[in-house]
Amino acid sequence: MSHSDKLPGRLTPDRQWSARESWRMFGIMSEFVEATDRLSEIRPAVSLFGSARIPPGHQYYTLAEDISRRLSDAGFAVISGGGPGLMEAANKGAFYGKSPSVGLNIKLPHEQSGNAYQDVSHTFRHFFARKVMFVKFATAYVVLPGGFGTLDELFEALTLVQTRKTRSMPIILVHAPFWRGLLDWLRDAMVRNGTIDEKDLNLLQVIDEPQGVVDAIFEHYEKRGFEPSAAERELLLNL
Repeated sequence: MSHSDKLPGRLTPDRQWSARESWRMFGIMSEFVEATDRLSEIRPAVSLFGSARIPPGHQYYTLAEDISRRLSDAGFAVISGGGPGLMEAANKGAFYGKSPSVGLNIKLPHEQSGNAYQDVSHTFRHFFARKVMFVKFATAYVVLPGGFGTLDELFEALTLVQTRKTRSMPIILVHAPFWRGLLDWLRDAMVRNGTIDEKDLNLLQVIDEPQGVVDAIFEHYEKRGFEPSAAERELLLNL
């Protein structure tokens, strides 16, 4: 260590990093506060996920847009990741429907450009803050074909519902041929080896028809309404 490193008030590189980490907590707190304030009036809402790589005109793009438009016209705000592909299709369907189209964008090293179909747009620096908002304000998850990010959001929701860290809600997989291999693996590997219970598979529904997605969400809430109960609000405070 040089003499200059020992001067009073001089921070070593390690201490400089530690100080930056501490101040970073305030940025994370502000991200949660700002997003919660921005989204608190957007209810009921459905979070819709799918690949960023699917172009307009593709079967999955058309399917996502159709589902989203029907959800919007039925009174649901639609929340997507705000980017291209099926996120764009989700926002586009809602944008031309009756209810708000919401994009929760994320800053990435290879910059993700937000799509043009967002009534409400909010950008996050941290994936984990963004993921909390997808769950916190959702009455249902609708999951179309996608990659690692889509699977990440799917299993996040499954884990939170399974462990009762959030309220029970419909988790709907769209387009059975795409999901068949995953569902077979869950049954043949995880259930068979006892890492999940067979009843855990009931947390998932597979629906191919756009109107069937909307109907399944209404059916789930038919006897209880969309607003969280007092107990469920407590759960959501502790996500």
